[in-house]
Amino acid sequence: MLEGKAVIGETDMLQTMQQDALDLAAKALDFFDVTEATEIARFIKKEFDRTHGPGWQCIVGTDFGSFVTHCYGCFIYFRIASLAILLFKGSAGPEAQANQFPVLESVKA
Repeated sequence: MLEGKAVIGETDMLQTMQQDALDLAAKALDFFDVTEATEIARFIKKEFDRTHGPGWQCIVGTDFGSFVTHCYGCFIYFRIASLAILLFKGSAGPEAQANQFPVLESVKA
Protein backbone atom coordinates (compact mmCIF):
# COMPACT_ATOMS: atom_id res chain seq x y z
CA MET A 1 0.00 0.00 0.00
CA LEU A 2 1.15 3.50 -0.76
CA GLU A 3 -0.88 5.33 1.89
CA GLY A 4 0.28 8.84 2.59
CA LYS A 5 2.18 9.05 -0.71
CA ALA A 6 -0.56 10.64 -2.84
CA VAL A 7 -0.43 14.35 -3.62
CA ILE A 8 -3.71 15.96 -4.66
CA GLY A 9 -3.33 18.65 -7.33
CA GLU A 10 -6.95 19.73 -7.89
CA THR A 11 -10.29 18.46 -6.65
CA ASP A 12 -13.84 19.51 -5.93
CA MET A 13 -14.83 16.16 -4.39
CA LEU A 14 -16.03 15.66 -0.86
CA GLN A 15 -13.31 14.38 1.47
CA THR A 16 -14.83 10.88 1.66
CA MET A 17 -14.93 10.51 -2.13
CA GLN A 18 -11.36 11.81 -2.37
CA GLN A 19 -10.27 9.14 0.07
CA ASP A 20 -12.09 6.49 -1.99
CA ALA A 21 -10.12 7.60 -5.06
CA LEU A 22 -6.79 7.51 -3.21
CA ASP A 23 -7.55 4.12 -1.67
CA LEU A 24 -8.55 2.63 -5.03
CA ALA A 25 -5.41 3.98 -6.69
CA ALA A 26 -3.26 2.42 -3.98
CA LYS A 27 -5.18 -0.86 -4.34
CA ALA A 28 -4.75 -0.76 -8.13
CA LEU A 29 -1.00 -0.32 -7.67
CA ASP A 30 -1.00 -3.40 -5.44
CA PHE A 31 -2.57 -5.39 -8.29
CA PHE A 32 -0.83 -3.85 -11.31
CA ASP A 33 2.64 -2.60 -12.19
CA VAL A 34 3.01 1.18 -12.75
CA THR A 35 3.63 0.44 -16.44
CA GLU A 36 0.07 -0.94 -16.78
CA ALA A 37 -1.62 2.48 -16.86
CA THR A 38 -4.65 1.27 -18.85
CA GLU A 39 -5.35 -1.54 -16.39
CA ILE A 40 -5.01 0.84 -13.44
CA ALA A 41 -7.43 3.30 -15.09
CA ARG A 42 -9.91 0.49 -15.89
CA PHE A 43 -9.80 -0.76 -12.30
CA ILE A 44 -10.40 2.69 -10.77
CA LYS A 45 -13.14 3.58 -13.29
CA LYS A 46 -15.06 0.34 -12.84
CA GLU A 47 -14.93 0.57 -9.05
CA PHE A 48 -16.10 4.20 -9.09
CA ASP A 49 -18.91 3.28 -11.50
CA ARG A 50 -19.94 0.51 -9.12
CA THR A 51 -19.81 2.56 -5.91
CA HIS A 52 -20.69 6.08 -7.10
CA GLY A 53 -22.89 5.44 -10.15
CA PRO A 54 -22.03 5.16 -13.86
CA GLY A 55 -20.33 7.74 -16.04
CA TRP A 56 -16.86 7.98 -14.50
CA GLN A 57 -13.77 8.52 -16.66
CA CYS A 58 -10.22 7.79 -15.55
CA ILE A 59 -6.94 8.77 -17.19
CA VAL A 60 -3.64 7.43 -15.85
CA GLY A 61 -0.15 8.19 -17.10
CA THR A 62 3.13 9.95 -16.54
CA ASP A 63 2.58 12.84 -18.96
CA PHE A 64 -0.74 14.03 -20.39
CA GLY A 65 -2.78 17.15 -20.84
CA SER A 66 -6.52 17.43 -20.45
CA PHE A 67 -9.44 19.80 -20.69
CA VAL A 68 -12.68 18.23 -19.50
CA THR A 69 -16.21 19.13 -18.49
CA HIS A 70 -17.30 17.36 -15.32
CA CYS A 71 -20.16 17.18 -12.89
CA TYR A 72 -19.77 19.42 -9.86
CA GLY A 73 -18.17 17.54 -6.96
CA CYS A 74 -16.88 14.77 -9.21
CA PHE A 75 -13.32 15.74 -10.16
CA ILE A 76 -9.91 14.83 -8.76
CA TYR A 77 -6.40 15.04 -10.14
CA PHE A 78 -3.60 13.56 -8.06
CA ARG A 79 -0.19 11.95 -8.25
CA ILE A 80 0.75 8.67 -6.63
CA ALA A 81 4.11 7.02 -7.15
CA SER A 82 5.26 8.11 -10.64
CA LEU A 83 1.71 8.29 -12.03
CA ALA A 84 -0.73 11.12 -12.50
CA ILE A 85 -4.40 10.16 -12.16
CA LEU A 86 -7.37 12.14 -13.40
CA LEU A 87 -10.78 10.86 -12.32
CA PHE A 88 -14.02 12.64 -13.14
CA LYS A 89 -17.67 12.10 -13.93
CA GLY A 90 -18.43 13.53 -17.35
CA SER A 91 -21.01 16.20 -17.98
CA ALA A 92 -22.34 17.92 -21.05
CA GLY A 93 -21.72 21.65 -21.05
CA PRO A 94 -24.62 24.15 -21.19
CA GLU A 95 -24.12 24.65 -24.94
CA ALA A 96 -24.46 20.90 -25.57
CA GLN A 97 -27.61 20.72 -23.46
CA ALA A 98 -29.16 23.68 -25.28
CA ASN A 99 -28.45 22.02 -28.63
CA GLN A 100 -29.47 18.53 -27.61
CA PHE A 101 -32.38 18.50 -30.08
CA PRO A 102 -31.54 20.27 -33.35
CA VAL A 103 -34.20 22.43 -34.91
CA LEU A 104 -35.55 20.97 -38.13
CA GLU A 105 -36.41 23.44 -40.85
CA SER A 106 -39.71 22.97 -42.60
CA VAL A 107 -39.48 22.18 -46.27
CA LYS A 108 -42.08 23.60 -48.67
CA ALA A 109 -43.14 21.24 -51.45
